[in-house]
Amino acid sequence: MHSNQIEVYKRTIRLTKEQRAIIIGTLLGDGHLETQDRDRTYRLKIEHSIKQKEYVDWLYQKLRPLVGASPRERTDKAGFGASYRSYSFTTYSLGLFRFYGHQFYPKNGIKVVPKSIRKLLEPLSIAIWYLDDGSFKSNRHKTFIIHSHSFTQGELKRIQDALLNKFGIRTTLNRQQYTGKLYWRIYILSESAYRFLKLIKPVIDQLPSMKYKLGNTTPKK
Repeated sequence: MHSNQIEVYKRTIRLTKEQRAIIIGTLLGDGHLETQDRDRTYRLKIEHSIKQKEYVDWLYQKLRPLVGASPRERTDKAGFGASYRSYSFTTYSLGLFRFYGHQFYPKNGIKVVPKSIRKLLEPLSIAIWYLDDGSFKSNRHKTFIIHSHSFTQGELKRIQDALLNKFGIRTTLNRQQYTGKLYWRIYILSESAYRFLKLIKPVIDQLPSMKYKLGNTTPKK
């Protein structure tokens, strides 16, 4: 489409409930919003390793009405002569994203957990966040971890509250030291592992290449 046609088309776009849940999930994870016109409009960028190509293509299909170009592969230098292959797409710049920009980036362009996260969080959002940042703990522990390194302890407590009071999922925060800095991870308590699994499994079952995220054993009820 020509630029004028694109601008007309953008004014017709409306977000579905599914798309809203995906946006929340990816913003909790690896997705990020960019603005080039002082917060009037934002665009969402989703980027992962080429190993997650199937997952990125799945996200693209879900968000396709918001996107002007299909996902692209890119290779960057990663140090010590190595290279990193990524796969990404970016949405149109839309006023529809302004709400999410103000919620997740209230000042200084630093991403935070919104104070309204309890209201915003949906099962699909949790599954997307887990696909971005989660891992199966181990066959012995049979539970799950979300590597939520970009958020503060106080922000993560908001999510803990939402998981407990909205979904009945009990968690704790684990400290992790990395390159001299202290980070926090959300640890799903074993007693809630099966309940958490029921939330994320319907999405992961659609993505064979991501099933390793479920581990080799099933948490008990």
